[in-house]
Amino acid sequence: MGRRPILQAVAVFVWAASVLAQDGTLSAQIANTAPDVRDLPGVLVSRHLLEAEALAVGDIVRLSADDTGDRARPFRVVGVYEPTPDPLRITGRRLEARLHLPDLIDLTADPADPLSAESVTALNVALVDPADAAAFAQDLYARVPGLSTRRTVGPLDPSEPLAVIERFHLAISIVTLIGSTMFLLALMVMRVEERRETAGGLRLRGVPRRRVILNILAEGVLIALTGVVFAVVSQDGFNRFFQWRYDTPLVFVRITPLVI
Repeated sequence: MGRRPILQAVAVFVWAASVLAQDGTLSAQIANTAPDVRDLPGVLVSRHLLEAEALAVGDIVRLSADDTGDRARPFRVVGVYEPTPDPLRITGRRLEARLHLPDLIDLTADPADPLSAESVTALNVALVDPADAAAFAQDLYARVPGLSTRRTVGPLDPSEPLAVIERFHLAISIVTLIGSTMFLLALMVMRVEERRETAGGLRLRGVPRRRVILNILAEGVLIALTGVVFAVVSQDGFNRFFQWRYDTPLVFVRITPLVI
């Protein structure tokens, strides 16, 4: 009878030791895997990609430069960014990601081509003085024949789509300005005809002509200011609607003090 409690105590001790050993193994596994996860290269994903794939910061994703998914590499999502608005891609979803340059080279390099990791197709260069762009382009072309340079900031080429759209907007604004001016002139003539009796009554009461003219002018200015305030206030709602419709932060209407 005295050995049974001893055996039970030994069994409990062995069970506790096995549980502690398992916990130690799990802790060792977690300690071994956690640094691997933290050591994974980071990647930034666009807001559209985050929403489309239900991702979150800290998730592990696998990226591949091949459509078949071969040679996929794991990356850890470290942040989210909003893509730069592009009018030419307003209807498309920006499923994009940004990687560090060494990670991008390792991901896109062709193992069969040793020079693929050392070759680039385009390179952005920022100058201290933008006015030196033409001289820099000539000097670069003299050093590397066949290399083409193009300014990213500056006058647009007349054949570019944005330049065509800009001329189209200018033509629309000119037509709108001329049409609205003719309409306002006709409206003012009608208002003068309607107010002729009122102005005559004021003149009969001894109101000076200058005051009558100032009253009519003040009324027109008040109506114009009301229209300006309405346009300034409604532009935010207009932008929000189209930004929601096309899921883009692009600003569609901007009324500046110069326009006013």
